[in-house]
Amino acid sequence: MAVAHSTVAELREFGAEVGFEVDGDAELGDGWAAVYYADGPAGGGAHLARRTGAPVFTVAYLDSDVGFVEAVTPAGARWTALLNRDTAEDYEIPLDRYPVEPALAGALAWASAAGLSADPEGIRAALTGSETFAEDLADRLLTALGIEIASTMAE
Repeated sequence: MAVAHSTVAELREFGAEVGFEVDGDAELGDGWAAVYYADGPAGGGAHLARRTGAPVFTVAYLDSDVGFVEAVTPAGARWTALLNRDTAEDYEIPLDRYPVEPALAGALAWASAAGLSADPEGIRAALTGSETFAEDLADRLLTALGIEIASTMAE
């Protein structure tokens, strides 16, 4: 999934340029949009940020069990996070590669760059929480970053 302050049409077009095979999309409100894809190329979020001129949030899922977040700004600032840390341990994903405090600081800076009002405790809860599906944590994280998640998101 990729989320940006952009239109669905732009995200689809710019995503295709870098190799995203989009299989769904949604208008999230307040000018934010999301596109859904099975696999995305490394660096795809940075490409989208350059093309849209807006901060971009991406998440790749491992069987809906774990989410790998990467968020970038057009200026090149970047942060990463791991969603569903307890489940990630079952996959032997090294948690020390995804420390929570730097992710929280990066998330707050990213939200500020995006002109959003973030909820630090909500971000921390999403970064440390556990859910059956990592997508639920991604939705909680986006909401805590200040992006309204419509209940009609299409996938």
